[in-house]
Amino acid sequence: MLATLTTLLAQVQIREAGSGATTCQGKNEAFCPSYVIDNIDDYVSPVLEHLVLVLASVLAGFLVAMVLAVLSHGRRWLIPVFIGTTGVLYTIPSIALFLLLLPITGRGTETAIIALSLYNLQIIYRNANSGLANIPRSALDSGTGMGMTKRQLLWKVELPLALPEIIAGVRIATVSTVAIATLAIFAGAGGLGEILYNEGVQRGVFKTNIVFGSLLAVSLAIAFDGLLILVQRFAAPWRRARAL
Repeated sequence: MLATLTTLLAQVQIREAGSGATTCQGKNEAFCPSYVIDNIDDYVSPVLEHLVLVLASVLAGFLVAMVLAVLSHGRRWLIPVFIGTTGVLYTIPSIALFLLLLPITGRGTETAIIALSLYNLQIIYRNANSGLANIPRSALDSGTGMGMTKRQLLWKVELPLALPEIIAGVRIATVSTVAIATLAIFAGAGGLGEILYNEGVQRGVFKTNIVFGSLLAVSLAIAFDGLLILVQRFAAPWRRARAL
């Protein structure tokens, strides 16, 4: 009877130390799959938060970068200005940018999204600008011959033809954002950084959360990249026809 009570007390203490960690208590030196299985619900919220950070920041960065690309397309003197400005923003260390924004926007998701969006500008703008600059002259001449105005040429000829390169920039920016967003924990925005830092490092380098959190980030990056590859293929059917 005493042995049974002792066993039950030990199990309660283990559960209090870490929910579901009954099979991996104290095993910080290696990856423990059973801990992940027992605590799989604890990873849902960080993954969803990470998805929000990535999708919102990439969308915001895309919209701003496209506005800059359209503005500079007809005003070539703006290109060095925009490239230089977005380049300076891109070189700021991510943690430093989060900390610089904290006094202005406070801790939370908003600060993280602003910082991540600023990092996307350089990548997406460069690709969009390159795509618009490489439109075949014959396509422009054909549109002009059909009586299109400059605005019609932009929306009906130039942007559609530049779309593959624009999406290529979005692919790079998205994969990059998935990685950088893990540091959003320092802005109080949660995400996968919560698993890697709060649950991994602060718990005495708990390698299970560090390894699994990293696998989740890599999986998200691969999933986003694969999805955007499909979008890129369907956005440029003439390229598929040329390949055939």
